[in-house]
Amino acid sequence: MATEMVKTEENYDHLKEVKRFDDSKTGVKGLVDSGLSTIPRFFIHPPHVLSGLKPNPTAIRPQSNPIPTVDLSNIDSPTTQSTVVDQLKRACGEFGFFQIVNHGVPVDLLDRMIAAVKDFHEQPTEAKESFYSRSGKAVQFFSNVDLFHSKAASWRDTLQMRLGPELPNLEEVPEMIRRAIVEWNQEIKRLGEVLMELLCEGLGVNPGRLKEMTFLDGRVMVGHYYPYCPQPDLTVGITSHTDPGVLTVLLQSQVGGLQIKHDGEWLDVKPIPGALVINVGDIFQIMSNEEYKSVEHRVLANSLDEPRVSIAVFFNPTARENLYGPFPELISPEKPAIYRQFQYIDYLTRFFTKELDGKSLTNFYKL
Repeated sequence: MATEMVKTEENYDHLKEVKRFDDSKTGVKGLVDSGLSTIPRFFIHPPHVLSGLKPNPTAIRPQSNPIPTVDLSNIDSPTTQSTVVDQLKRACGEFGFFQIVNHGVPVDLLDRMIAAVKDFHEQPTEAKESFYSRSGKAVQFFSNVDLFHSKAASWRDTLQMRLGPELPNLEEVPEMIRRAIVEWNQEIKRLGEVLMELLCEGLGVNPGRLKEMTFLDGRVMVGHYYPYCPQPDLTVGITSHTDPGVLTVLLQSQVGGLQIKHDGEWLDVKPIPGALVINVGDIFQIMSNEEYKSVEHRVLANSLDEPRVSIAVFFNPTARENLYGPFPELISPEKPAIYRQFQYIDYLTRFFTKELDGKSLTNFYKL
């Protein structure tokens, strides 16, 4: 199948080839398993996207990890909590990303989740194809959420699952994930509430505000799988984008590749054993009136035999018809509102009907 996808200049039909790939339900892992040595043309990104890429995710620059790491131990102590709030506020304002350690999520659970998602993706195609869907089911497997909207596909597969307000029926969940997902959901919900309270405190708004606005309830998990890519200089794992929602919690395996854009340069988010990566979403940038930044990030194509596995949980509101905009208490004559109000459902509709492409959505809502 892989060789059939490479067509000559004269008869190449991008949409037809993309549809053929999607209909195969094999994902990128299936292409790798077929033994291809060149990637299909619709995975090849234009030069401006590939400019500056380093295809080997282990080729880390000789620098200390530039992304802040925050220790969440002893945050029940008023003194410690005040220090942590200050650290988080600075991280969200300067980088939009930070890593957390001593977060309370058991390390063995982190390991089990990575192993379970890896096991799912490494099953034979016939074992996964019943989950393959783009119809918005509670549990679904696909390759590239923006496959039919993007100019070029990215080298990854995804298992997506709705976690909140309630978990799906466990019989709908892949067997290798069932045991860990219940505990994972509980721990991530707990951690999400802690982070939201601390970050609200950093803004000077009521710590429970985001929970009241249902941002704790709309949890969606994606388990990304980045297999070996034979031509990592021609494609990416995920193209540059920002996240929807208010907050993202990311667990990444020890295979690197995640980068964030900071002061016009791409910085590596080096894996730290036992740590979780946290980033600000577009909605939080808007509600904070840009006190917190939702920054562009990407994942390089994986040139290693060992796959990269990552698990992200997005925190979104369930009250999608409500109006969202900057918190009123953050608006003053000295700092007027930067964004207009909008319904979250409008934002989501725009997000899922276009390709992943940086900051275009937040810019759309600017006054």
